[in-house]
Amino acid sequence: MKDSYEQRIQNQFGAFCVKVLKNEARHIQREYARLRDQEKSLGELTASELEQTAVWDRHFMDEHVFDVQGLPVVVNGNILADALAQLPKGKRDVILLSYFLDMTDREISEKLNIVHQTVSKRRRATLKELREYLVKEGFEWPDE
Repeated sequence: MKDSYEQRIQNQFGAFCVKVLKNEARHIQREYARLRDQEKSLGELTASELEQTAVWDRHFMDEHVFDVQGLPVVVNGNILADALAQLPKGKRDVILLSYFLDMTDREISEKLNIVHQTVSKRRRATLKELREYLVKEGFEWPDE
């Protein structure tokens, strides 16, 4: 008697589980159908809709690389890169090595094969030229 009671409970539970799973499967199928109705393939999108899905990475857009004696020096900012590009190579190299690669005057003089005092003089004169160029281009200094 006990075995038939347990068997009946097992059968009822099994029927209940089957019903729950069928209902859930129906629910999932309806949800997928609803999502399919809302979806569009990329080929169906208009140019305007397609553009809305795009992400434009602008991270490296204003990054410029200068070569100084085989060393790549990265400069961020179009205005500054343009100003540096206007300089003669010798002056530009001193500025790039000094401010972008943190080299000392002695290291710069050895790298460029020039006299140590020349590095300091070039840097001062070049910074003045850069400032004048940037002011002429309309750059506003944060401390002014």
